[in-house]
Amino acid sequence: MTLNKEERFNQILSENSERIKRICGYYNSDPEDQKDMYQDVLINIWNSLDNFRGESAVSTWIYRIAVNTSLNFTGKVFREMKLIVKEDISKLKMIVDDEGAEKKLKEEENFERLQCELNQLSVIDKALISLVIEGLSMKEIAEIIGITEPNVKVKIHRVKTQLKTKLGV
Repeated sequence: MTLNKEERFNQILSENSERIKRICGYYNSDPEDQKDMYQDVLINIWNSLDNFRGESAVSTWIYRIAVNTSLNFTGKVFREMKLIVKEDISKLKMIVDDEGAEKKLKEEENFERLQCELNQLSVIDKALISLVIEGLSMKEIAEIIGITEPNVKVKIHRVKTQLKTKLGV
């Protein structure tokens, strides 16, 4: 049984809604703008659904639409665009006891410094890093961004090296 367009759209949305929201959150800190951006992504998915040929994974196709829509949404302020990385308690292993307070403060300070440095990156580097944060493979990132996999690896390596140097890690 094949699904009609609306059923395919609803299935894609149920499997990728949170992913799309995260991407929108990376590119805009304003909740209302994030909602507008999310709606734009959904419109673009709907409008492109009939043209999806299955040459890549659906998730890769969704990322490409979400990243491109997010970049387009920011309009002419690409250079000033911020990459918003929200603190993930499980990833940062936040410590709430008094003995760990100093470590917690250091982690927060390092996080703020990292956030500042991320916002100094070029638009393409911000897009690359947002996809790395999402846990995508180099191949998937290459498909989404539209550059070769070796080029993705080189660019990500350079960005990581640059960040480590600036952060003194």
